[in-house]
Amino acid sequence: MEHEGRLKTVTPAEGREAERSEAERAGAGVTDRQAGVVVVADPEVPEKARRRRFTAEYKLRVLQEADACSEPGETGALLRREGLYSSHLVVWRRQRAEGTLQGLSPRKRGRKPQPTNPLAKKVAELERENRGLKRRLKQAETIIDVQKKVSQILGVPLSDEPRGDDE
Repeated sequence: MEHEGRLKTVTPAEGREAERSEAERAGAGVTDRQAGVVVVADPEVPEKARRRRFTAEYKLRVLQEADACSEPGETGALLRREGLYSSHLVVWRRQRAEGTLQGLSPRKRGRKPQPTNPLAKKVAELERENRGLKRRLKQAETIIDVQKKVSQILGVPLSDEPRGDDE
């Protein structure tokens, strides 16, 4: 047996029963009498179903055709012919009533990207600088505490007024 896409080839050696029961009874097979081969549709399910996407033009065209249907059963025939459900018409009519042609075009699925804040880069840079300055301040305070303890141990008095370079 060979597989060609979704069709299965059955040779006459595999029995005429396959030819009769599957091809002729179900009407699914194509017979090549000269080669003595019967091709039968493969019953396996495709790997992954694909989500259908409809363009705005297609949606508007189908809605116009559906609105033109006046006889009973015409809308059902239209839906069967196009392979659609009545819920498609309901959603598309609502979108058309909102007046947004953008709403009729397919939307990208998933989470919407967050807009980037133009000041975010500057804020991150300032926060990084602030962390560095806090680290340096803590280090300076530790050095000052150590100097005070050393001066107390050695008995060297420290002046109470801070020394500044701007005087």
